[in-house]
Amino acid sequence: MVAVAAWLRWACAGRGPARAAWRSVLGLCLRPGVACRPSRPRSSAAETAATKAQEDSFLQWLLLLIPTAAFGLGTWQVQRRKWKLNLIEELESRVMAEPIPLPADPIELKNLEYRPVKVRGHFDHSKELYMMPRTMVDPVREAREAGRISSSTESGAYVITPFHCSDLGVTILVNRGFVPRKKVNPDTRQKGQVVGEVDLVGIVRLTETRKPFVPENSPQQNYWHYRDLEAMAKTAGTEPIFIDADFKSTVPGGPIGGQTRVTLRNEHMQYIITWYGLSAATLYMWFQKFLRRTPGA
Repeated sequence: MVAVAAWLRWACAGRGPARAAWRSVLGLCLRPGVACRPSRPRSSAAETAATKAQEDSFLQWLLLLIPTAAFGLGTWQVQRRKWKLNLIEELESRVMAEPIPLPADPIELKNLEYRPVKVRGHFDHSKELYMMPRTMVDPVREAREAGRISSSTESGAYVITPFHCSDLGVTILVNRGFVPRKKVNPDTRQKGQVVGEVDLVGIVRLTETRKPFVPENSPQQNYWHYRDLEAMAKTAGTEPIFIDADFKSTVPGGPIGGQTRVTLRNEHMQYIITWYGLSAATLYMWFQKFLRRTPGA
């Protein structure tokens, strides 16, 4: 052991590259006459501060993405709102247009939804279909009860009746309108079952997909919750063409026509306020954190 200690002292006391190498390998104190001991690792305050500054800078710009992204989403919702308002205006103008003859080619109907058409023919009341539950479209009542928690609406059904177009030679589906639940059975409204040829004006409607939480249609029970034109036409033996009869088609004791709802959800203003508000709040927090913080915080 004495020999090893003496050899280590000699190595530590060496000069030049040899001494530097042993300092690196052994990590020992190399002063002659002093016992060799591990040297302490050197830490630079400047390096630590620089590393912390780099981390703060990265975090600063990373967090700035939150208000930037929220602002971008708010601006996107502004454009979506403009698009939705134009679409609503277009649909309303379609409904108010003059009726045209029902096209003989069903493919043409794909571009005519909400467009009034006129037909002539007769109903086949023996094959009625029922879309339910439904409430009656009544703009006057809806305007009067706007904002109320409760409503006086009565539940019922839309009566869908095959209609043979004598001029086209095809049978289509016509939504004759609303009846209350107690009048769904056709025996309770015999006076309203129109007989003979009539002229009819209606709004073209296309098939629709089932929305979430909407029950499946039940052809066996003749209950339809959404417009599946292929299935409805197959059940009634008609073409997959569907129109909503206008209010003028209403007869005493029969379904109340004019049940077309031209309403599109336009909640984009709420989204605009939400996203711009989030952008402003997070930008303020970012400003307070990184631009107004006290030195050394």
